[in-house]
Amino acid sequence: MCESCNSGLDRRSFLISSGALGTASLLSGGVLAQATAEAAVPPRKKLPARVAVVFLYPPADVVYAGENEDNWRVHKWFTWPGNQFQPEQQQAKFTKIIGEIAKRLGIEAIFHPQGIYQEAKVKEFIASTKAAKADAVLVVNFWNTFADRSYEIAAQAAPTAIVYQPVGSNHQLPLELLRKSEGMLYIHSIENWAEIERGLRAVRAAKMMAQSRLLRISGRVEKMVEAGEPDLGTHVVGVPAGEYNALFDSIKPDAEIDALARRIKSQAARIMDVTDEYIIDAIRAHRTVAGMMERYGADAITIECLFLKDRKPCVSFALNNGELVPCGCENHLDGTLTQMIGRWLWDRAGFMHNPEFDTSENRYFGSHCTCAWKLHGPDGASQPYVVRPFFHQAPKTAALDVQWTPGEPVFLAKYYSGQKKLCCWTGRVVESPACPPAGGCATRVLVDVDRVDDVCDIYPGTHPILFCGDRGDARTLKVFARMYHLECVGNV
Repeated sequence: MCESCNSGLDRRSFLISSGALGTASLLSGGVLAQATAEAAVPPRKKLPARVAVVFLYPPADVVYAGENEDNWRVHKWFTWPGNQFQPEQQQAKFTKIIGEIAKRLGIEAIFHPQGIYQEAKVKEFIASTKAAKADAVLVVNFWNTFADRSYEIAAQAAPTAIVYQPVGSNHQLPLELLRKSEGMLYIHSIENWAEIERGLRAVRAAKMMAQSRLLRISGRVEKMVEAGEPDLGTHVVGVPAGEYNALFDSIKPDAEIDALARRIKSQAARIMDVTDEYIIDAIRAHRTVAGMMERYGADAITIECLFLKDRKPCVSFALNNGELVPCGCENHLDGTLTQMIGRWLWDRAGFMHNPEFDTSENRYFGSHCTCAWKLHGPDGASQPYVVRPFFHQAPKTAALDVQWTPGEPVFLAKYYSGQKKLCCWTGRVVESPACPPAGGCATRVLVDVDRVDDVCDIYPGTHPILFCGDRGDARTLKVFARMYHLECVGNV
């Protein structure tokens, strides 16, 4: 396999993947030292996804000499795409753009140096790619009669595959095996870089999920328990809520906590019925979350949080999700795993919520207390927010009422652990209804879902995730499902 490559997660990607960005910076020296000294589980090693890239086509002199390995060779015939296609120049262009996409995503792209056309070379490539344990293979096929060879590589060389064949390089119907086989993505299009990127994002997400750890904090366990998520390979660690409570109680307000509390207040559109005491407690909880993640080498966290009283991490989860450190409510596995998938597929936060429905207007309503105001990635625009109390229990701990942008495209997603299943529904924001007249929780968002006669039919269960993004973004989830043998239901 080749022998030129573009590789590596940049430092920011590694910090995010390890759960450090947005959390470690809020640990004072004493708390960080305590967390390190008491570390129960070391962080999991993060390696970039490795994708082997190969091009299929015969050189022109081989065709003119009648030496190409297809049934047209006796005629010295250029089948589709024809002798004007310039495959060598196309290979150079594809190599450059695929390499740029891979570098931006932190993927190691390993390019085979020459286009191949011989059956023996195909088998050699398959063997070397398997031996190198590539995470995926990307086959770019520029020759009509080589469709079966692209399928052979896709089916054998790596756990999953992307096969790209430009429109006009296939005669009549595309190969059925390529179009319909699970475990691979077939792209038959015209310079569709976005679809290639969707496939590469899916490979990255699968690789990173298999190297990540999710920390679950619950009052229902008495000691650390470990498990593996059956389909994604994510390491899941459960620990007692008493550890979280003890760490929170040991953290006293200091200048750093006070400064972050002031920043949260200064950026808010309004403070509603929340005193400074509870905003300080919210930042103490933020440092506690960081300490627990540090202690267990976690990349994501979910906490059985409803009855933590003044220790509730609502604001912390909003901060962390905006910085791509996935945090989920109520010790919920499926919802938090969905946030983790979304972090790697789209580099943006998702809003975990509970569903409700306006049955008269056929609209979807989501509400919860941990919505990030950075819904478009750490470097994207911020949403306006109000600081107001958690809705369901005294004391009046701080939560955020985040205002969604009317008219913005969104999609609803959820991963169902152990079921090999995802759902994805696209729609558009109507508004963030005020409370009152709408109830629910701190953040509320009303959505028109695309092409549904009865919105209640889409009910995804508790704690689905709402992401900002258009139908193209949503299709990335469908690509992920196809490449990794998951059922995807919805309207994408």
